[in-house]
Amino acid sequence: METKSPPEFKPYIPDHQSTAEFTLKAVITGALFGVLFGAATVYLSLKAGLSVSASIPIAVLAISLGRRFLKTTILENNIIQTTGSAGESIASGVVFTLPGFLFLTDGVGEDFFNYWTILTLAILGGLLGTLMMIPLRRALIVEEHGKLPYPEGTACGSVLIAGERGGDFAKMAYLGLGTALLYAIFQKVLHVIAEAPTWATNQINRYFPSAQVSGEITPEYLGVGYIIGFRISAVLVGGGILAWLALIPLLATLVPGDTIALQLIKLGYLSNLQTAGGPGGWNPATHGFNDTAAAIYRAYIRQIGAGAVTAGGFMTLIKTIPTIVSSFRDSFKKVDVAAEGAQVRRTEQDLSVRVVIFGSIALAVLMVILPQIPGDSILTKILTAILVVVFGFFFVTVASRIVGLIGSSSSPVSGMTIATIMGTALVFIGAGLTGRIYEPAVLVVGGMICIAAANAGGTSQDLKTGYLVGATPKYQQLALFIGVIVSSLAVGATVKILDTPTPDLVAQGITHAIGSDRFPAPQGTLMATLIKGLLSFNLDWQFVLVGAFMSFVVEICGVSALAFAVGLYLPLSTTLPIFAGGCVKALVDWNFKRKGIVEEDADLGRGSLFSTGLVAGGALAGVLVALLSVNESVFNFLSKLTLEPALEHALGSEGYQLLGALAFLALATILYRVAMKRNG
Repeated sequence: METKSPPEFKPYIPDHQSTAEFTLKAVITGALFGVLFGAATVYLSLKAGLSVSASIPIAVLAISLGRRFLKTTILENNIIQTTGSAGESIASGVVFTLPGFLFLTDGVGEDFFNYWTILTLAILGGLLGTLMMIPLRRALIVEEHGKLPYPEGTACGSVLIAGERGGDFAKMAYLGLGTALLYAIFQKVLHVIAEAPTWATNQINRYFPSAQVSGEITPEYLGVGYIIGFRISAVLVGGGILAWLALIPLLATLVPGDTIALQLIKLGYLSNLQTAGGPGGWNPATHGFNDTAAAIYRAYIRQIGAGAVTAGGFMTLIKTIPTIVSSFRDSFKKVDVAAEGAQVRRTEQDLSVRVVIFGSIALAVLMVILPQIPGDSILTKILTAILVVVFGFFFVTVASRIVGLIGSSSSPVSGMTIATIMGTALVFIGAGLTGRIYEPAVLVVGGMICIAAANAGGTSQDLKTGYLVGATPKYQQLALFIGVIVSSLAVGATVKILDTPTPDLVAQGITHAIGSDRFPAPQGTLMATLIKGLLSFNLDWQFVLVGAFMSFVVEICGVSALAFAVGLYLPLSTTLPIFAGGCVKALVDWNFKRKGIVEEDADLGRGSLFSTGLVAGGALAGVLVALLSVNESVFNFLSKLTLEPALEHALGSEGYQLLGALAFLALATILYRVAMKRNG
């Protein structure tokens, strides 16, 4: 039987309508945004190991600037955000992995941490992510429409459509954006609203030690939760509850503090038992942690989560194989149709599957012949290229599906990278390629897959936006290629600029700012530690296998293992506020059903548009604060504006956090009232 959903869907711009789209002004404007947001992401990722989605802020800027000054159409605005969004994806992929070159055994990778190697890996990884997403577009974006929400892509499409329509549609999106920006000023600048209110039990609690419930109470998480709905957000938070209210208290009861600290040393988070610091705040005098839950999360839970994500992704891939096969078959059919001169609908015109095949082969050949790619022999480089293509296909598929569920900002790309590094190291060990000389080659595979997976996630969101607004897929794919190359030029330069040590660091004998307290690069340190442990046969596989079997149990119980595994890997502080948004959506749906109200177009309902604005405003505020923080004098000025010390003095620490929770509750109430007001 034919599915009814795809034929029933009608994009905003019909496929028979001819509208200006892939124009020079749109591509140039998008490329400039890519440079800007890529640089901001480099700074934020190096500083805190975090990134923020750029697609929605760029879409908002495209509407505001494009229609007023450039006189662009909705499809040109879509090309602007598509081209520009590549910057954030490339930057996060580069920064999460490639600084690991600096931390490999005896400086064996330091020579590869140069501009040309970073540029080469960024371009090749970015192009690979976009190439391999091309034949998956129909399977994931078209066939799964209504099943995979792609929250940022849907929100971005709603923003573009609302901006084009104006009136009440635009008003709702901009009202949400304004509300989020105002909330963000009170939270990120004035610090009237706590960043992450936390309830935790003490390690010495007799019944429930080191249990912790916390939430990053940001408007973007609330909006994402509303967009993805109750079911997915509930499965996500279920994984987090298992980690933070079951596994961590159990491990806190059974595992001594010294053993946890030794595990952190093994992973590179702590230098030795005599030095204070690290995740959770190790105290050598008391042989304990200030925050045992945070220490256990870094020492054990993330590895368990990485195993769960890998297994969940593998099971998802197996279930998706029939759809992928049909997608490739459809792609080849389109080649035959084009060869016969038949007309393919504008909104179904992807780049040819031949571009994917020959492009992937060309990337593999370049990896073998380019001197910037590490490898002690031609055989090592061929093996590296093959692994990149194989793992690339697997994790591009997994990443593209994950972001369809939870969005790009929450995608566990680092978990997929860890899995890639583990798989690559096993292949190298099986081939007898062990020891420090092969560490850079393993990092290259992990780095390129990280970049490819990050960019594939962003590409998926962009193609979802294009599907909603009625864009031509092949023009979006070309725009992404351009965005990858231009953004890579800027990202590589920004990384090297930020790596330049300041005079005080030079005086201390430090030659790289990355890896110092100024730019800790936590993800890159972890990747290097894993590679060293694997190739020296010194890694704990038991944690990875525990996560894998957790995913298997969840899957056979009929629950989405991948969504659950992502929740297990991510902090509960991320999934809990997303779940709050899902609860608001469930309450709205229940009231609509009780009153017999049927939404004509849920994506353009008042609640969805307002949530779109919350996601856009929160992401935009995150980028602005990151950009402003680059300048030290501006950062110091912003630090003086904080009201947190005064509020904590007046209300106490618990009172201050309660104030933040009440502010988030007020925001959720506003979202609920806006959604319900739609029907009086």
